[in-house]
Amino acid sequence: MALATPVRTGAAAAAAVTAATPYRAYPHQQSAQRAGPNVTDDYERWYTEQTSNNRMVLSLRSTINTEIGWALDRLHRLCTNDLFMLKSLPGLTNALFDWPEWYAREGHFESENYPFFSLSPEADRRRRHAIESLFVLRNSATNEPNALELAECRRTQPLIFDALINLDPDSDANTEFILNIIELLQSISFRIVLPPLDSGERNPLQTLLRMAGHSPNRTLIVSALSVLGQLFLYPPNVSRLQADSPALEASIRYLPLFMDKPLVEASLNYLYAHLSHPPMGKAFLLHPSMPSTLKVLVSLLLVEQVEEEVSVDITGSVRTIPANTTFATPDHDLTSEELERLLPLPEPTRCYEWMKTMFVAEPECELTQVDFWNLYKDAFSPHVELFPVLVASEVIKNVNTVFEHAQAMVLPGPPQRFVVRGVSRRKETQASQQFKCQWDRSQCSAPPSSSAGELYDHLIQHVNDLEASYGSCHWSTCGAARMPKSYLRLHVLTHIPSSQPPARHPSQDDNITIAVDDNYPLANPTLRPPPPPRSTSVKFPRPAVDPPSSSLTALLIIRNLFHTSFVAADLAPRPDGERFGFPGVVEEDDGEVMSEDYGGEVEGERKGRRAFVGVRRMLEGVRMKDEALASWIAEMVDAGFDGLLQ
Repeated sequence: MALATPVRTGAAAAAAVTAATPYRAYPHQQSAQRAGPNVTDDYERWYTEQTSNNRMVLSLRSTINTEIGWALDRLHRLCTNDLFMLKSLPGLTNALFDWPEWYAREGHFESENYPFFSLSPEADRRRRHAIESLFVLRNSATNEPNALELAECRRTQPLIFDALINLDPDSDANTEFILNIIELLQSISFRIVLPPLDSGERNPLQTLLRMAGHSPNRTLIVSALSVLGQLFLYPPNVSRLQADSPALEASIRYLPLFMDKPLVEASLNYLYAHLSHPPMGKAFLLHPSMPSTLKVLVSLLLVEQVEEEVSVDITGSVRTIPANTTFATPDHDLTSEELERLLPLPEPTRCYEWMKTMFVAEPECELTQVDFWNLYKDAFSPHVELFPVLVASEVIKNVNTVFEHAQAMVLPGPPQRFVVRGVSRRKETQASQQFKCQWDRSQCSAPPSSSAGELYDHLIQHVNDLEASYGSCHWSTCGAARMPKSYLRLHVLTHIPSSQPPARHPSQDDNITIAVDDNYPLANPTLRPPPPPRSTSVKFPRPAVDPPSSSLTALLIIRNLFHTSFVAADLAPRPDGERFGFPGVVEEDDGEVMSEDYGGEVEGERKGRRAFVGVRRMLEGVRMKDEALASWIAEMVDAGFDGLLQ
């Protein structure tokens, strides 16, 4: 019977195992558990790991169409993000260049050779791969780090040049590819140096100029003008400009289309880049379309400016008075009859009666004591030898006797005023002035009538007193011929004033306006200074907002043309001329060429000045919110006035 082997446990068992094992034992390590896959519905990994074996990069490198389509579809959605970097996926940039390079060199022949037939599914699939790959590059280039990487990539410029030179821009199959190429070129234009036209190198400039000047496709025209404007703003490319450039003619031709904003902005950008080069600006002054182009540029400023009407109140300090008090009622003066009645009376009775005749009680009115005494003295001093007068203090004391509520007082100053409070001058009634008889050439001594009927009865008595059956009118200065008494009775009616005041004109206001400092009523209304208008406002337009970018570009172009026309450089000394007393080398041929060039510049400046004189009226209507820009406009308007004299 076999015996069972005892089982060792604990430390003894571990020691036995160690002794029986011929190699060194390592402590047991638990492997880290890998996270399980995400099984959420509609979820798929993006495969954006920054490794060389990234699935999207490997899919692009493969020849499996479904894998290539899957990778390009993923990249389409990734490249619109500002955080997407081409260099984050090693090998991605080179993989994206493969299909566009194939199409630019040989793939385009399949669609261009058979324009009336559809492509085979395989050819169309490869064409789509090329366009989609280029689309990813174009979208990525809108991010500055990606644009810098593509500008430094050695495959970028050859791809752009091959596409623009080899592809036919008039073919509909190539339009989308060429548009993406142009936009990619626009993103990296700050690093592109165009070769000279006579160098024999591959140069896409002629293709771009031909598209801008002669293409029937509006989108291609806008893209070509935009990229040409940026290329010529890069200083190394300025020497490639030509005075008779097709792009210049196209920009001038499309500039009046104000409603097409993208096309107008592209034309303006190219014009600015072209005319910013001084030789091109001087040559443009001799262009037949220069005056009309200048008018179109100013018209664009007028069309795009937004104005608001501002009203500024300039009314002075005025006050209004009801129209029924507009006439000044004169103060009552002693008549000869009243003076003859008062002179024989003894004092102080005469003083009392004089006050009742000349003054009335008015609690809110006042007269100075000097004026009060002067009125008394002027009335009775001429007759002092026959009728004695009172002294000033006695006259002032009598005021309280006649008018109970009146009193003499001293108003504190400075200066102090001695017044009589509670009395006012008696006024002549309107009736006494209106119905006063003017018979006997205004010498009738009858008192004024109280109404028109009473005055007529009085005039009939004058007519009846005439002895002859014929008589003439003796009213004031009336020059009516002699007439029978029956006619004369009717004639005198023409001199009787109406009992009703004349009706005012409908446009006449119920109030009159006078300045705050003017006194009223006036002694002589005809000498009243003209009052300020009651309500006066000055309305004028002013710019409400800053001009848009297209207007600013147009203003810069106008500014360049202005400086080229009015700020002319002096003629440089000729080689055979005297310079600081030293004669130069005679070179007659060069001198003639220089004189001809200078003569052309002078003629261009003269035409430029005439063009600015022609748009001076239009420039006067341009208003800028910014003071610096407004000063530019003012300077050009002033120069337009000076140009009239030249």
